[in-house]
Amino acid sequence: MLLTDWNHILDNILPDESNEALISKRFVEDFIEALGFNQQEQVPEFSTGNGTVDFAVRKNTDGDNFVFSKTNPYLLVEVKARATGSGAKINLSEGTPQYINTREQIKRYLLASKCNTSQWGIITNSVHIQLFRRHGKVVFPASPSILIKKDNINAIISHIKHLIYNPPKALTVCLYNNKGGVGKTTTTANLAATLAQQGKQVLVIDFDPQQGDLTKSLGLQVGKISLYDCLSDRDLDIHDTVQPFTVKFKSGKSLQFDVIPADPKLGNFTEQDLATRIEKGSARLKDVLKAFVYEYDYIFIDCPTNWMFFSQSSLYACDAVLIPTKHNNLASLDNAAKVIKELVPKIKAVRQDGGPIALPIFFNGENITPPQLKIANQEIVAIINREIKASKFNLLPYFYPKYIKADTNTNTKIFSLPSYAIVAGAAFARIPAAFKDSTAAKYYLDLAKEYFII
Repeated sequence: MLLTDWNHILDNILPDESNEALISKRFVEDFIEALGFNQQEQVPEFSTGNGTVDFAVRKNTDGDNFVFSKTNPYLLVEVKARATGSGAKINLSEGTPQYINTREQIKRYLLASKCNTSQWGIITNSVHIQLFRRHGKVVFPASPSILIKKDNINAIISHIKHLIYNPPKALTVCLYNNKGGVGKTTTTANLAATLAQQGKQVLVIDFDPQQGDLTKSLGLQVGKISLYDCLSDRDLDIHDTVQPFTVKFKSGKSLQFDVIPADPKLGNFTEQDLATRIEKGSARLKDVLKAFVYEYDYIFIDCPTNWMFFSQSSLYACDAVLIPTKHNNLASLDNAAKVIKELVPKIKAVRQDGGPIALPIFFNGENITPPQLKIANQEIVAIINREIKASKFNLLPYFYPKYIKADTNTNTKIFSLPSYAIVAGAAFARIPAAFKDSTAAKYYLDLAKEYFII
């Protein structure tokens, strides 16, 4: 097999090339082949059901040639030119308007009706390139937006190729708002129970050692090997910390999700102690959880409110941050904005791999009257306008993810989890309400469908 001459390919594209078709022909087709897909495994101008993506790709199987069947794509590629027809540069580095529009475009395609089997998306203009991963309803970066150079193109290909041929199974989610009392722990336990009911393999990490409320609510205790032991000693097996939480029903059926209980030892240390005792500090949790990403469908992390070691570690370890709020608590809305515009970007800047992302907020565990909702929306609009004026950060997609400018009836809809007394009381039974009560189960299934499962 002849090696691709990437120096020649990159030199042969003009810096201000404005023809997308030429970028596709001279760069993208060779790039796709370098990933291991031949021409019979590529469909250009693929109809996704919600627009047309430049390339859809998947391996052929016996009796199913993708170029003919045009079904079940695995990888989508959206191509842009290097410049507009007027000569203005098209900049796909993170944060630019062109990048944001193209990112939303590949997300829309990945979630379209004819792309249910798609797991990966790429955006590129032969200057920048970024890989995205789809897990259920969540699309998130699997790499940063990388500036393509002659001396890194082969490394980019190797990295992307490794990921798409070895896809992780798990989506790792941290439930976080740096305002307390918004129901993070209750939501974590009930989401785990709900997804277990849907046949998913779920792991929950209680990373709030000072409170340990999730661990207590499930009646669990730390085993012989604790989370701190594994964080501080690389020779230990993190699997030894896992405790199964199993509920047996009268029908004889049983359901289970797994838990790494809160470790009280971690709560005895100061921030300085933790930095000294745990190599790599807040990056260490992500390392130890890598052992689980091919075993579970979902990994949930429950962490404390304060922006310190435990919450920083949790956001560093996750793919996505789910942010509960209260419609009648302005501080929870203000702090949600802070998580989105300040804390998540801080972690992204340190990780340098494109993640994590913030998911849209939801109202948690309160019944909302129309007058209350009106007041909440007024506060949210004020927060959005304030941040646009102060920092040009657009919070609109995070507070109003279904915003449609021309549709005044649905553009401010925020998912709301209703109040239900049995949810709070379930902690005394040491069983998540979603396992005990059909109404609670429906509420949390709605939440899971809103954010995670199709």
